[in-house]
Amino acid sequence: MLQKIIRDALTTLYRLQHTRLTSLLCIVCMLICFGVQAQPPKVAIIMDDMGYRTTDIAAFDLPTSVTFAILPHTPKSVEFAHSATEQGRIVMLHLPMETLNPHNLGPGALLTQMDASMIARTLDDALKSVPYAVGVNNHMGSKLTQLSLPMTNLMTALAERQLFFVDSRTTPLSKAHRIALAAGVPSLQRKVFLDHELTDEFIQAQFQRLVRLAHKYGQSIGIAHPHPLTVERLKSLIANTDGIEFVPITALFSSGQKALLANRNPLTPISTTSAP
Repeated sequence: MLQKIIRDALTTLYRLQHTRLTSLLCIVCMLICFGVQAQPPKVAIIMDDMGYRTTDIAAFDLPTSVTFAILPHTPKSVEFAHSATEQGRIVMLHLPMETLNPHNLGPGALLTQMDASMIARTLDDALKSVPYAVGVNNHMGSKLTQLSLPMTNLMTALAERQLFFVDSRTTPLSKAHRIALAAGVPSLQRKVFLDHELTDEFIQAQFQRLVRLAHKYGQSIGIAHPHPLTVERLKSLIANTDGIEFVPITALFSSGQKALLANRNPLTPISTTSAP
């Protein structure tokens, strides 16, 4: 009889402890979920093709969360890189790469016939014209980004210079992002082009798509261009969009990727040392 009383008492105590433990775990889970939900989705917007036109200066009125990707060897490349850095804005090199269709790539383009040393020298020359660049994305490149060897050579050079890479994905067949990660280069991919059709309705629709993707995946990257219409629409859309955190492109890297870039000071022009 005594044994039964003791056993029943122990069972009751266990159940009480189990209930309390379950309740405690539920509370912890709720707090964790609330903490995750309290962090709004992040959107990074890259303004490509900066540097050719004096009118591009209007883009400086956009929030400093908008990253500038500046074309090399352009009339305003050095000036814009300095001015953007003074604003506290992230600067990238918008590096021209060979495309499938004949196109005027402009100066400083990477071509399929270049070997590793030529790619490194071309990269270094381009970086000198875009001081303070902390990363690179491709301008065009529908041909070059599909090719393993030139992409491997480029990513090796970027890794040596502690630069990140954003794949603009001008072709769905691009290998650039995968090869960058394999080379130890922090890398991200564009999700939405915002203004390849230059109408108010299209820009707004693409912006909303960018926001939906951010809500779905937690973050998203859009690419735009410094057309007057684009700049004006982005000012309004960014200012009037709730529930989204607009961030520089560097805020989207994982903690591990950020660690790889930790020794790169964005306020110091990059030291360029070409391969022999």
